[in-house]
This record gives sequence, C-alpha cells and structure tokens, in this order.
Amino acid sequence: MFNFEKLETWQEAINFAAVVYALTRSFPDQERFGLTNQMRRAAVSISSNLDEGSSRSSRSDFARFVEIATGLVFEVVSQSFIGRNQRFLTEGQFLKVYAAAEKQGKMLSGLRGSLLEHSAKA
Repeated sequence: MFNFEKLETWQEAINFAAVVYALTRSFPDQERFGLTNQMRRAAVSISSNLDEGSSRSSRSDFARFVEIATGLVFEVVSQSFIGRNQRFLTEGQFLKVYAAAEKQGKMLSGLRGSLLEHSAKA
C-alpha cells in the first residue's frame, strides 16, 4: 500500500470522482468532449495531485499540490453550475455534487493547513 492511500482526503477524492462520473453519464453525447470531459478530468486530477504531492520531499511542496487539488474542486463546482443551467443536471444532482465538493474542499483545506503548520514548525 502506498502512503497516499491511507489519506482520508485521497480516499474521498476517489469517491468524489465516482460521483462526478455517475452524474455526467447522463450528459448529452455532444458534451462527451466538452463539459463531460472537463468535469471528469478535473475530478480525477484531485486524487492525482494528492498522490503526487505526497511523494514530495517537503510538506510545503505537498501543500502546493493540495492547493492545486482545491482549485480543481472549484472547477468542478463552476462546471456543475453550467451543467445545471444547461439542464444537463437536475437540481438534485447539482446539490449532490455541490455537497460532495464542499466536503472535499473542507478536507483539502484541513490537510493543507496541517501541512503548512508542520512545515512552519520544522
């Protein structure tokens, strides 16, 4: 087992990507290379940034990757608004992805804060 697999934030990122994949399955076929692809790539990149960041030699480097992952969560939120406005997502689906994004964002914020706190003490 790799160390990043033990991170609850990484595990949640895998779950978040699953939510995004499930919700975008119902998007129109013409969006396969548009919004569907953008949302999925952003969601997948969250866990990828966490595992890559965990391999860095310093906590501040890892924190930078967590910051990037946070930006990706925000991308999915913005894209979800567009999906809802285009009626690709129902209000219920939008609220599901929004709640998952809030949870993921809070976990990322906590992890980043912990990393920066520990790097400041070092």
